[in-house]
Amino acid sequence: MTSLAHSNKTKAWLDSLRPKTLPLAFASIVTGTAIACWHGSFKPGVALLTLFTAGLLQILSNLANDYGDAVKGSDKEDRIGPLRGIQTGAITLAELRRALLITILLTVVSGSVLVTLACEKPGDIVAFLGLGLLAIVAAITYTVGNKPYGYIGLGDISVLIFFGWLSVAGSYYLQTGYFDSIVILPATACGLLAVAVLNINNLRDIDSDRENGKNTLAVRLGSHKARCYHMGLLMTAPVCLALFATFYLHTLTGWLFILALPLLVKQGCYVLRETTAFSMRPMLEKTVKGALLTNLLFAVGVLLS
Repeated sequence: MTSLAHSNKTKAWLDSLRPKTLPLAFASIVTGTAIACWHGSFKPGVALLTLFTAGLLQILSNLANDYGDAVKGSDKEDRIGPLRGIQTGAITLAELRRALLITILLTVVSGSVLVTLACEKPGDIVAFLGLGLLAIVAAITYTVGNKPYGYIGLGDISVLIFFGWLSVAGSYYLQTGYFDSIVILPATACGLLAVAVLNINNLRDIDSDRENGKNTLAVRLGSHKARCYHMGLLMTAPVCLALFATFYLHTLTGWLFILALPLLVKQGCYVLRETTAFSMRPMLEKTVKGALLTNLLFAVGVLLS
C-alpha cells in the first residue's frame, strides 16, 4: 500500500469513527460524576472506565450508522454532509462489519470490567449488564436491521434516554451505589443538548433523508418546525440546569453554565435564520462544542459548590 493510499485509508477510518462526536458521550459522564463527587463519592478508576466505555459506545453508534446507511443506500454522493470512508470506497463493507464486531467485543469487555469494579450487589451487576447490552443494541439498530428506529423518527427520544437520563444517572449510580432523583434535571439537560446535535445532523441531511425514506423527526416536522424545535432544545436545557441550581446549589458558582447561554442563543438564532440544508454543515461541530461547554461549566460549578 502506497503512503498516499495509507493516508486516505486512515482518513477514511477517522471520518467513520468521528472522534469529534466523542465529547458528546463524555459530557453526560462528567456531569453524573460531578454530582456524585458533590455528594462526597468519587472513584477515579470507575470514572475513567465509564468514560472509556461511553466512548466505545459512541464509536459503535457511528460505525453502525455508516454500515446501516450503506446497506440501505441512504448515503449517496449528493449528500451535503462529509462523505464517509465506505462511500469513497476506501473502506469495504466487510471491513466496516469487522470493525463493528471488534468494537462490540471491546465494549462488552470494558463494560463488564466496569460493572465488576463498581458494583457490589449481584442485582446491580445484573441490572447494569442488562443496560449495557440494551445500549449496544440501541447503538446498532438505529440504522441497522429491517426496521431501524432512526428511519421512523425515534432517534431523538433514544438520544435523550441514552445520552441523558441513563448516562448521567448511571454514572452517578456507579460512583455512589444508589439512585437519587436529584440527577433528573441535569440528565435531561444533557440529553436535550445531545438531541440538538442529532437534530442539526438531520437538518443538514433533511433533503437526502426524505428522498431515501429516512423519516427522521426533522423530516417529519419539516424544515421550519425542525428549526423551531432546535431552538427549543437549546433553550430548555439551560432552564433545567437553572432549576437545579435554584433548588439544590444555592451558590453563585452553581450558575457558571450561564456563561454558555449567549453561545447557545447565537447558534439557535443562526439555525432559525439560515433556511438551507447546506448552511447546517458547519453547525454540527459548533453544536457539539456548545453542548460540551455548557455541561463542563455546569460540572465545574457543581464541584465548586
